[in-house]
Amino acid sequence: MPNETRRNPSGRIFWGLVLIAVGALILFRRFDWWDIGHLFATWWPSIFILIGVSMLIGNGFRRATGALFFIIFGALFQLYELDLLDFDVWEYVWPIGLIILGLWLILRPALRSHRREAIPPVTANDIDIAAVFSGVKRRIDAQDFKGGEATAVFGGADLDLLGAGLEGGKATLEATAIFGGVNIIVPRDWRIVTNGTPILGSYEVKHVNPPEAQAKATLYIRGAAVFGSVTIKN
Repeated sequence: MPNETRRNPSGRIFWGLVLIAVGALILFRRFDWWDIGHLFATWWPSIFILIGVSMLIGNGFRRATGALFFIIFGALFQLYELDLLDFDVWEYVWPIGLIILGLWLILRPALRSHRREAIPPVTANDIDIAAVFSGVKRRIDAQDFKGGEATAVFGGADLDLLGAGLEGGKATLEATAIFGGVNIIVPRDWRIVTNGTPILGSYEVKHVNPPEAQAKATLYIRGAAVFGSVTIKN
């Protein structure tokens, strides 16, 4: 399919080695060679560092934002567990995390890396949906739909495009879910190209692209899912 990318086997190998190491530590504990409980209590933040490193390896070091979040989060708590920091990390991690998340959302278009097929910028806000602590449902029947933005923050946004047509056969939609969900229903004969970034969330495409020669239009969807989900389906 045009919007699929070949998986990097490095991530699979990385986590395979991690599982082998964990299994070896548990086996050592069975022989009283190691106190696995004390080890975990001291080094549990390293799990987040490993997740971040795995994400970097898995995507070929192209999209580092989510991975760096895990690495920095784990590193701060690891330093705290090793008594290298003399303050309560929680008092600073959450406000700093919110600031970083806000800056990332603002600056994301300039920082975004390109996949094999570049996604055009949003050139017109035909829709501008913002569901904040609420739910929004919108059905689009316009035959000259140009794109726009759909954002859900602690809420849900449902967008039905089954009766719509795309101006010039192409449009770009920005879909972002933060502790919420965005559901997009598209026609079967549309081609969907996505560039979504999940951070402790999911950016899922349940739509199967038709052969390129049979596709009547192409909808580009980009954005992020932060502790939330964005779903594209028929």
